[in-house]
Amino acid sequence: MPVGIITALRAQEHDTQRVNVFIDGAFAIGVSLNTLAREALFVGKAIDEPAWSALERAEQHDKTLRAAMRYLDARPRASAELRDKLRRKEFPPEAIDAALARLATLGLVDDASFARFWVENRQIAHPKGARALRDELRRKGVGRDVIDATMGDAELIGDDADKVWAIARTAMRKYADSADKQTFKRRLGGYLQRRGFGFDVMRPVLDTLWAELHNEDDQRGDMEEFGSPVE
Repeated sequence: MPVGIITALRAQEHDTQRVNVFIDGAFAIGVSLNTLAREALFVGKAIDEPAWSALERAEQHDKTLRAAMRYLDARPRASAELRDKLRRKEFPPEAIDAALARLATLGLVDDASFARFWVENRQIAHPKGARALRDELRRKGVGRDVIDATMGDAELIGDDADKVWAIARTAMRKYADSADKQTFKRRLGGYLQRRGFGFDVMRPVLDTLWAELHNEDDQRGDMEEFGSPVE
């Protein structure tokens, strides 16, 4: 544990946002500019054991906060999801708690905002039924109350009955070679179920699309039987 007098503060060569601290002429620790300011480090300052412990703790907290912000640069995250990522990097629990509290204060971690962001993006890029959306939010660590509030927004969630038609029509051609109606319903129905739709919503869609497919087949057969119309 280095104790003594700070004899030099030198900017790191490859990271100008970090400073090397020298105590009694020897390198002691590298810290961020945030830690430098927070701990009021300056040449000539005496560092005893409590001050050294506080310095190490402050730097660990700053590293944890910066790691959390890098994760948030990619996309918004639920607090539980972010906590899990930081735990996997083996940051101390105390530092994780401090980082999440700071981010919440700044409005950068908010489960209600995250849940809305997640659902909005799903609706645009990869529409799913309400059940699947609820399951995804739960796996992200969003609490039940927040999930219930989000899923209760009818304008945000939309109508499963409307969504299932659009999704089923897009996917139906992949299953058009099914040997019979039951096989078609099982295959397309399984796909829709994985997208979070219940059977009560799927049933009329499956019946109608099967009928449409075979009506097209009948029309095609009639054309082949009677030949092309004479011009």
